[in-house]
Amino acid sequence: QVQLVESGGGWVQAGGSLRLSCVASGSVFSIGDMAWYRQTPGKGRELVANTATDLTTTYAESVKGRFTISRDNFQRMISLQMNDLNPEDSAKYSCFAEIQTPPQLVKRPYWGQGTEVTVSS
Repeated sequence: QVQLVESGGGWVQAGGSLRLSCVASGSVFSIGDMAWYRQTPGKGRELVANTATDLTTTYAESVKGRFTISRDNFQRMISLQMNDLNPEDSAKYSCFAEIQTPPQLVKRPYWGQGTEVTVSS
């Protein structure tokens, strides 16, 4: 059974920084794209940052220049360094990964349980 286990998050004042991490565990054959999404009550899920297997990255316009996603394929993990946070960044952040598992090796989407980020003004 595959799990995405997140850590980090919490409360910070505006202008501060937080770091989120996500590790894939279980019967993993390979991992494709990995990403961070966020969601607030009443709003849809928003892609924050994505990293592909070749380490190329994409970011939401609202976080460019402030957030950095990094990936360690050997450790099966991604991190999200969030700097210069503002109250609009407050949300539940969830880790996402496309994972192939044996024996069928079908690529499926997996989600972490989510971690709350609260930024006070």
